[in-house]
Amino acid sequence: MHRWLETLTRRVGGQADADAERVADAIVVIWLEINQALHPIIGYRGVAALFNRSLKVATREFAWLGDGHQGALAAVDASALKSTLLRQAPEIAVAGGIVLFVTFHELLASLVGPSLTDQLLCAVWTQPSGVPPEQETSS
Repeated sequence: MHRWLETLTRRVGGQADADAERVADAIVVIWLEINQALHPIIGYRGVAALFNRSLKVATREFAWLGDGHQGALAAVDASALKSTLLRQAPEIAVAGGIVLFVTFHELLASLVGPSLTDQLLCAVWTQPSGVPPEQETSS
């Protein structure tokens, strides 16, 4: 959990009083980076499947995380996630985002093992603040 909290704190500039927009943007960028890191290995649909399951599990603790997400998606819906996060106070959005990251991490680790999971997600944790992930372009 501490890695996710450190990563998110770094992304919002270490500000304890970061506004909702900054928090939501940081969480969404991290999800885009997760998607970038994992899609070559498990595909976009694989990442989406893990995200959807993580979302379902995380709603047990933060029911609002499920708002705006209808059924299983074929891709991580960053805009729906951002919209959901923006409706929360920043500290609540941070807590929900962390639970979602931790749930995803635990689910992935249960499938491929903790060591490989950490290796796959290392780039996300070490990404400098404010550096957006490369965007996939379809041809």
